[in-house]
Amino acid sequence: QVHLVESGGNSVQPGGSLRLSCAASGYPFSTHCMIWFRQTPGKENEEVAGIDMAGSATHYRYSVKGRFPISRDNSKDTLYLQMNSLQPEDTAMYHCAAGDWADRICFPKAGWWGPGTQVTVSS
Repeated sequence: QVHLVESGGNSVQPGGSLRLSCAASGYPFSTHCMIWFRQTPGKENEEVAGIDMAGSATHYRYSVKGRFPISRDNSKDTLYLQMNSLQPEDTAMYHCAAGDWADRICFPKAGWWGPGTQVTVSS
């Protein structure tokens, strides 16, 4: 069965960096696009970034574009999110999800997401 596990979250000061990883198993990793989304209590889920199957095309939420490059290593069945210049507004539980690519956007598949890793940005 599909299994996604995020790691790399931590508590960091504003301006700091973190590198999140998402280890995937239970499905052909390279046949699905992937996304990162984040959850904050009391708020709707917020999509952060997406990447196509080969890692050649990406899309980003405007607020993180240029700061949070998304990448993947299909030889390791792993998705990454390099988070730079972190700000308090980036505090959230970060989840990865697998999806289907259409119109240059990755549409997540229901249930194909991991439990998340917490990122807390504070001084």
